[in-house]
Amino acid sequence: MSRPFPPPAFKIGDLVIDPPILQAPMAGFTNAAFRQMVRDYGGTGLIATEMVNARGFAWMDEHAEEHPDRLWGVAEEARPLAVQIWDNNPETMAKVGRRLVEEYRVSVVDINFGCPVRQVTEKAHSGSYLLRTPMRMFEIISKLVQACAPTPVTAKIRLGCSPETINCNEIAKIVEEAGAAALTVHGRTAKDMFRGHADWERISEIKSYLKNIPLIGNGDLDSAEKVVHAFQNYNVDGVMIARACLGRPWLFAQAAAALRGEPIPPDPTLHEQRECMLRHYRLVVDRFGEEKGTVLMRKYACCYAQGKHGARHFRTHVARVNTAEEFHQVVDEYFPLMSNEEVKAMS
Repeated sequence: MSRPFPPPAFKIGDLVIDPPILQAPMAGFTNAAFRQMVRDYGGTGLIATEMVNARGFAWMDEHAEEHPDRLWGVAEEARPLAVQIWDNNPETMAKVGRRLVEEYRVSVVDINFGCPVRQVTEKAHSGSYLLRTPMRMFEIISKLVQACAPTPVTAKIRLGCSPETINCNEIAKIVEEAGAAALTVHGRTAKDMFRGHADWERISEIKSYLKNIPLIGNGDLDSAEKVVHAFQNYNVDGVMIARACLGRPWLFAQAAAALRGEPIPPDPTLHEQRECMLRHYRLVVDRFGEEKGTVLMRKYACCYAQGKHGARHFRTHVARVNTAEEFHQVVDEYFPLMSNEEVKAMS
């Protein structure tokens, strides 16, 4: 299928998403420090927080506790910004959504109907578990839409709970009928987790079941070329980049340039990537302190090293650091000096 190119901006409610590239909400990763790194490079039409447990938020609110760490930075940072929430209780979701709109002035409230993690699905009957109960989804969405108006509410889903129970087309119609302003679809089922490949043909088919709201595709977009391919070959209004950006916050800028028909900017040099990682570390430590911040940064540091010569050796050492001194020492001694491509060129 031939699609118009470059793809136009699209709207979520009255919010213009330009470029039509979104950063996915990812638990444990897309906190304020990471979001700042993405903003520094540019290229995103909409940035999102980690997913927030609505029930936990409501409990903290009722007991005058500090709001969740996952809302760190939300009140002050640049817009547009989406906050993703999850739970299975429509009233709780509506209450929290209203607080996000009134107190935090968020641009979009997104509902997580796609998380496949057992703690969210089987234990809390939320996330992708709710794909089994479309009418409960309808109730959650419709109550949130009413509570958050005029701020748009969106939903993110998977194709279904399992390959045998794919119901994304039915769900898409329900999401729109409930009043959601956009639908994001990850091209795997919950049972697949992150195995195999995202099914973009299935994602594309969903568009014919939507009347007026945009469709955003998600899954396996790990290069600017793949973003271009998605727009040229599948019937989507936008794309969402997830895991591939964790150690490459510049990926959005590369994809945006490609969509404009410009040459794709090269990856930053390894020295620049190292400096990027160290800035990220400083932002995390500024918020959480040296001890907790250093521990939190371990997983990010591993992402920055991924795909580079010596990455395994670096990960082994950085996974043990507990202080700023140890972190900087490991970075100085073991952060990869060459990419795999450079190593191959020398052999």
